[in-house]
Amino acid sequence: MNLQSLVEKATRIENSTVAVAAAEDKEVLVAVSMAVEKKMADFLLFGDKEEIISILDEVAPQLISHSSIKIKHAFSPQKAAELAVKAVKENEAGTLMKGNIPTAVILKAVLNKEWGLRTGNVLSHVAAFEVAGFERLTFITDAAMNISPDLQQKAQIIENAVGVARSIGVEMPKVAPIAAVEVVNPAMPATVDAASLTMMNQRGQIRDCTVDGPLALDNAVSHHAAEHKGIESEVAGQADILLVPTIETGNALYKSLIYFAKAKVGAVIAGAKAPIVLTSRADSAESKLYSLALAICSASNK
Repeated sequence: MNLQSLVEKATRIENSTVAVAAAEDKEVLVAVSMAVEKKMADFLLFGDKEEIISILDEVAPQLISHSSIKIKHAFSPQKAAELAVKAVKENEAGTLMKGNIPTAVILKAVLNKEWGLRTGNVLSHVAAFEVAGFERLTFITDAAMNISPDLQQKAQIIENAVGVARSIGVEMPKVAPIAAVEVVNPAMPATVDAASLTMMNQRGQIRDCTVDGPLALDNAVSHHAAEHKGIESEVAGQADILLVPTIETGNALYKSLIYFAKAKVGAVIAGAKAPIVLTSRADSAESKLYSLALAICSASNK
């Protein structure tokens, strides 16, 4: 499984519709154009209609009157977020996508008590990386939402990531709670939480996956490193999901893979009633396309 095969999988899912909040963004609309060209989904574009049409005229004029595109005017980013979220809430769309709008604004709409997409669960960021030299996708969570999650929040973050991984065909994901060492040290809370999460998994409190930790990053992803340290585990050397202890760890790992390893990535926010494509403005159109594919696959599995 790589990100291109993920795109192909998404194109085989029928009747997918994506609601885009504040769609007046060039890279977003390029990604939308790529998705429409591949017949991946239909799109509801909420935002400044004139500006959306102006950008489309520049990057993809064929979409202005395309049957897969509906442009719906909103007089402000806040209203665009509200309309896009309501479209998902009312099952007019199965996926929500962030356009040219601050993350805080769209999340405020998502968490609205009356018409939002709350479930009572933790929202978390799940990133699927295609890294050179690895035959499978590696999921990293949580690099963007939860600053310093406690044990129960980490359990929910794992459940969110497992749901996303299973939606693309990883039936029993292997989860490695990452720490600096492989032994439990009371002075290092990440190791204590990792051991607790492992036990919760063994007792059936965290399902549909195999959790084992603490594991340092090298031992989580490298058979050679795990064997060298004498670590025997179903997860060591073959982790599908890397659970990071804090947002700083996740953010540094995420950006290291992109800028040093030139890895490709698609990411979603999981835990709401529908997946959310919450990409950065710095992300390429290609990355946004991969994120759309991941979200569409995830939505089809709900």
